[in-house]
Amino acid sequence: NFYFETPRGVDQLELEELCCDAVREATLRGYLRQNSVDSVDGKNTGDNLGPGSPVFHWEQTRDSNIHVRLILKGGGCENMSAQYSLPAEIQGKRVDRNLGGVRVCILDAIWRAQGKGCGPGFIGVAIGGDRASGYEFAKRQLLRNVDDSSPDPALAELEARIMREANTLDIGPMGFSGKFTIGCCKIDKLNRLPASFFVSVAYMCWAYRRRGVVLDVNGSVVEWLYQAPHEFQHQEELPDLTLPAADVVRLSTPLSEADIRKLKIGDVVLLDGIVFTGRDAVHKYLHDGGELDVIRHGVIYHCGPVVLKENGQYRVLAAGPTTSIREEPYQAGIIKRFGLKAVIGKGGMGAKTQKACQENGCVYLHAIGGAAQIYAQCVQRVLSVRLEQFGSPEAVWELQVENFPAVVTIDSHGNNLQQAVTDRSRELFAAAL
Repeated sequence: NFYFETPRGVDQLELEELCCDAVREATLRGYLRQNSVDSVDGKNTGDNLGPGSPVFHWEQTRDSNIHVRLILKGGGCENMSAQYSLPAEIQGKRVDRNLGGVRVCILDAIWRAQGKGCGPGFIGVAIGGDRASGYEFAKRQLLRNVDDSSPDPALAELEARIMREANTLDIGPMGFSGKFTIGCCKIDKLNRLPASFFVSVAYMCWAYRRRGVVLDVNGSVVEWLYQAPHEFQHQEELPDLTLPAADVVRLSTPLSEADIRKLKIGDVVLLDGIVFTGRDAVHKYLHDGGELDVIRHGVIYHCGPVVLKENGQYRVLAAGPTTSIREEPYQAGIIKRFGLKAVIGKGGMGAKTQKACQENGCVYLHAIGGAAQIYAQCVQRVLSVRLEQFGSPEAVWELQVENFPAVVTIDSHGNNLQQAVTDRSRELFAAAL
């Protein structure tokens, strides 16, 4: 999403063309994943361009400068956004058209997100408007500074209250439990029709990928936004992933039944060996009877990597997990059919997958969302690629990994860490109401 504030006379079409050229170039260089598909046939455009991609928002101002802001928001957190129409019944209680009702809607959206939106989350909220303008205005709140507060005293008080209460729900980072569930809550309001009262909630992941710049009309930089002085004048060293040996379980593929059965929820593992990426298209393909015998008794990774081919060799630039719950309709059957020993992803999975893990000797390993470049360090080489007809992110990449860190959140004994957190946070949410 590009947000522009421009003075009168600026050629908006030219700016859109420049942005599209930049998106195309950034995708070609591997800075952006190929993440735009046709909504009917599912074909990936390969350059992140197409109808509605990217999204542009325009506002004319009396300022002489051009303000440009960019939010890079993935599907995992976008899927956790929500909209409510009041009055309503939430968690078994009637919620009315007032700020008390708005409070319940926001907390409910945060509770429902759990770790699936790559939490801790950053929350934008719009009160009022219609369905379309409410969602757009909620997302626009994510452009605000993290440490600001609403100029409206009542909304500022509600923002502070949400921060206090959400961070006592014990959801925590990635849904592992803890006291840091959201990093900010920004609320604003629009006028509405008397017959409608919408509360729109935009959920942003902890990585909070956004940038902004102020340009003069000649295109020179006046000011960079959302960054500390000199932040990008040197390259940060990526962290060392080495963990103390006493604190981790080391695993190497092929995984045995004994390897899996000894694991329990909460175990931190470092995985060496072969993993196969597989996202939505692959799971649907396998569920419908497609063949992929190479994954039998192996490890499947819910991941759409960014991969470049250089001098005839593949290089992985980013390899973070995608939200696993989308594969819940398919995963249990695939575990059983192929005898999978481990599924890697983020956000946790549901009861069907939990049961399949118990019955078939499989575990769910939770990787850390938002750390795609760090996980790319774990990839030693690309061994093969299959099902390329689905597009690069949806293809099956056979990766050799080393020291790949993850946490067991579903074990083979019927335990589900994130379900336990969900149940506990539901009790805390109910008590807060």
